Amino acid sequence: MLIRTARPDDAPAVVALRTLVLPFLVRGVASTRQMITTPSPGVHWAAFVAEVDGEVVGWVSASRNVHTDEPIGEVSLLHVHPDHTRRGIGSALLANALEHLAPLGLRRLRGRALPDALPFARRHGFVPSREERFSMLELRSLPPLPEAPADVRLVPLTQVDPRHVHRVEVAASADEPGDVLCGAIGYADWCADTWDNVGLDREASMGAEVDGELAAISLVKRDGERMWSDYTGTVPAHRGRGLARLVKLAALHRAVDRGITVAFTGNDAANAPMLAVNTGLGYRPVASQWSCVRELRPAG
Repeated sequence: MLIRTARPDDAPAVVALRTLVLPFLVRGVASTRQMITTPSPGVHWAAFVAEVDGEVVGWVSASRNVHTDEPIGEVSLLHVHPDHTRRGIGSALLANALEHLAPLGLRRLRGRALPDALPFARRHGFVPSREERFSMLELRSLPPLPEAPADVRLVPLTQVDPRHVHRVEVAASADEPGDVLCGAIGYADWCADTWDNVGLDREASMGAEVDGELAAISLVKRDGERMWSDYTGTVPAHRGRGLARLVKLAALHRAVDRGITVAFTGNDAANAPMLAVNTGLGYRPVASQWSCVRELRPAG
């Protein structure tokens, strides 16, 4: 077994491993290579892979959470090929991630674990906190797109200033349920993580303007014929009108026109409004995982 820092040319093997272990998550080879090559500035990001006989059999990434002012670190997507579990690979990957984050003086770490990996998480001091649910929709059975209200205009995000998209995401996500109190992610970090991601399909991603002002968005990341609803939300002042459903359905219809056949999405189990939107659109549950938190002792 060899644990080493991930390289850009690992991207195809990493995507193949992720598709096997976490088939409900969508990130293509190009966006994975971009993530490894040019991580977002200021997040202290690193990724590590495990190799056995030259084959990538495990992955983990670690970073500072820049969506909050709290000193929180993220240990993301630790997963090991099912043929290589229970051999210490996961523990070795986690040790490298923790060593990478150690100089940052963090007070808390957050990771995620599939239900059968919860014993591993607990052994390493991570306490399960919140359930996250994943759903899938075959796009051949989409509901029809209704006519927008008179004061609402649906618009592809290629026609929208990205600063307006950033503003909507910041405002809409401020009260989302979760382990981390969301703050205002800076525009540069948001661009690096979201807008400039090569996996973002801006033609399929849609916005809803109310009287000319962007009020709701639905972002689409794709890998071939598969897509991930990266974020859907409405600013508080315009909630209660069904704009989240409208803009997400519009994005799904655009995705179909662009050759996408299946959509995946994920939500906190307490996010009842978005879960209801997804159920109404025909999404069906396919998996769940748990957000897990490890408290750290302050330095000294």
